Amino acid sequence: VQLVESGGGLVQSGGSLRLSCVASGFTFSNYAMSWYRQAPGKERELVAAIFRVGGSTHYADSVKGRFTISRDNAKNAVYLQMNSLKPEDTAVYYCHADRPLIGSSYWGQGTQVTVSS
Repeated sequence: VQLVESGGGLVQSGGSLRLSCVASGFTFSNYAMSWYRQAPGKERELVAAIFRVGGSTHYADSVKGRFTISRDNAKNAVYLQMNSLKPEDTAVYYCHADRPLIGSSYWGQGTQVTVSS
């Protein structure tokens, strides 16, 4: 099983980044997919989630209206489009796959996002 994130980097405040996560080794379409982030000295927090049925989404209040999560089941991929980035968005961003009914979940290795002021 692998979740491989990409797309992180250094961007100025107000800029945009698009994170990608490509999955392998499990049936991607059966899993809810999420992005979490962890800033230095802080707990890991949920940023956005997209559910396997109907594609409904959920966002943390801090990113609503700025971030968009999407998935492409044909490509086993989930994306996070991040616009109007702020310095407080600086963190390591992790991809997460979850299928709670069978107690199965996986984490990616993380990708660093740094927003300069």
